[in-house]
Amino acid sequence: MTERDKQACINFLVNEAQGNDLEHLEDWLRDSKNNHLFQSYVKANYIMDSSLNSFDSEKAKQNYIKVIREEKRKAKRIKIYRWTGYVAAILVVALLIGNIVFNGLFDNSKDQIVPVIVNNNIKSGENKAILTLEDGSEVVFVKGASLKTANATSDGEEIVYNDDVNKKELVFNTLTIPRGGEFLVILSDGTKVWLNSETQLKYPVDFIEGQTRQVELVYGEAYFEVSPSIKNGGSDFKVVNASQEIQVLGTKFNVRSYQNELNVLTTLVEGKVSVQSSNETKILKPNQQSVVNIENQNIEIKEADVRAETAWLKGEFIFKHKALKQIMRELSRWYDMDVIFENKDLEEMKFVGILSKDLSVEEILNTILNSGVINSYEINNKQVKIK
Repeated sequence: MTERDKQACINFLVNEAQGNDLEHLEDWLRDSKNNHLFQSYVKANYIMDSSLNSFDSEKAKQNYIKVIREEKRKAKRIKIYRWTGYVAAILVVALLIGNIVFNGLFDNSKDQIVPVIVNNNIKSGENKAILTLEDGSEVVFVKGASLKTANATSDGEEIVYNDDVNKKELVFNTLTIPRGGEFLVILSDGTKVWLNSETQLKYPVDFIEGQTRQVELVYGEAYFEVSPSIKNGGSDFKVVNASQEIQVLGTKFNVRSYQNELNVLTTLVEGKVSVQSSNETKILKPNQQSVVNIENQNIEIKEADVRAETAWLKGEFIFKHKALKQIMRELSRWYDMDVIFENKDLEEMKFVGILSKDLSVEEILNTILNSGVINSYEINNKQVKIK
């Protein structure tokens, strides 16, 4: 299997195949021996959602050539195509392994050690947050609990602030999302902010008319839908943290700034933003991402996979060429668990996959186990050991 063969397969599986990739795949797959090559390659390097084991592979196989030719035709027009969801992965695997169901791709002949489950106290995440008021007092939000104050209301899944046009001074609240949680806050100007697990946002209870609307993403990940300046007396909007400042007029973007990561990532979905570090300032266009290096404060601009970067909003994990160590770090936030690698060599194994955030931790670990890369795992209370 040549590097060109591998790259064409990878691009197709992660929805980034261009016209020349499609042509190469169609020619390459005419040789039946390549079925086995692809199967071995995927088994050694990639993982998909094991819940996709009930599709009609024969029907997919029959339709595959028609689909790929149609995509080739589109690619000539628009130069690049993207399939969303699981469709591309299902069709590729169905063609290459024929009538074998999806799990057959990861049918390991070697004996595996049975996973050890001592006490599984790991639960999937849910809506929860801790609100710290100006005076330092705290309010704990959990799903189903309601709260109503002079400034805001909450149903346990989101908190909505009222707009007090007569406000003359800033009063700040801080919303902290623990591991295993997520929450939505609607600020007094109408800006919506979705907060991911292990995130903290500091913001004014009310903004003052005519002044810059500024919030601080202390750490973590947040998706912003900013109320435009035209609806707020021309006031601009800023999101600041220790490494950068984002200035916007009205837009949608995702900011990722976790404490144990070396870069701050800002992904623009709509509109236009300015990203400023202590060294430089750069403008982002839609579908671009800025990468601010925390150590040297340099800013790199690159094309972004918006769907992958914002998948957490839609209840998904999308991993594209990510190391298992990174994958487990993200899962740890959502499932509020600690992960230990007994075999350090496994940390850098890279995968491609789409997993639902509704899956139990055992379902996800079994999916990884079925890839053949790890031998077993152990769960004890909220700790997972990868073996």
